[in-house]
Amino acid sequence: MQAIGLPVPTLVITEILGAPYADHELFQTTSHVLISHDSTPEEAAAAGRAIGGYLSDLLDRKIAEPGDDVVSEMAGWVTAGQMTRPEAITMANAILIAGHETSASMISLGTLALLQNPEQLALLRDNSDDPKFVANAAEELLRYLTIVHSGIRRIANEDIELHDTVIRAGDGVIFDLAAANWDDAQFPEPDRLDLRRPARQHHAFGFGAHQCLGQSLARVELQIAYGTLYRRIPTLALAVPFEEVPFAMEGVAYGLKSLPVTW
Repeated sequence: MQAIGLPVPTLVITEILGAPYADHELFQTTSHVLISHDSTPEEAAAAGRAIGGYLSDLLDRKIAEPGDDVVSEMAGWVTAGQMTRPEAITMANAILIAGHETSASMISLGTLALLQNPEQLALLRDNSDDPKFVANAAEELLRYLTIVHSGIRRIANEDIELHDTVIRAGDGVIFDLAAANWDDAQFPEPDRLDLRRPARQHHAFGFGAHQCLGQSLARVELQIAYGTLYRRIPTLALAVPFEEVPFAMEGVAYGLKSLPVTW
């Protein structure tokens, strides 16, 4: 997590935002506090003020000296009156948190899943120079893991018939993305990791108008990480028994506190 899982997406998102990577400890610490179920309201408020103040200063710097990055673009909108200052800070904060927490979890969880399925890891390593294979492997890992476990809450706008059951207009519904991605009618033997499986129709990023806006970036990060790591370190292996790997069940996604490996 500390060597690869967190640094890779943090490097990418800070480059896109226009924030110095040298400040990554502030990003990672405050975002962890903001999404953690263990944080007190006071701790979350303090973390929010810390990252809000940092992004406010960053916005001022970009207004004075814009560059080729997202915060600079939003700074132009603020100056032109197309976006308020609080809106720009809130949007930058959302991009920052969403842009590294979930990708960090997927890089590490995907590695753990592959180490638990050595035949699939060998398949990925042998085909790491095939962009189409690596892209599909990333989709299968997204389907298999489905790291967002918080449930998607919606209100039915009209009556909907689904498998002989009618959801009435006005009813509240909680969707389990993992259940959709493990539907054996769509994905035979869903509990089996199969990197050759056509998995692009998974719902790990949501569905319809509310799909994750950062999914294209996440896909590129995962394809590069999965396509490079196991080729660069072909003897990668768990350094502890699977049962001793510490999972983290915080925020909207689950992940790992650490992933001890050797080679």
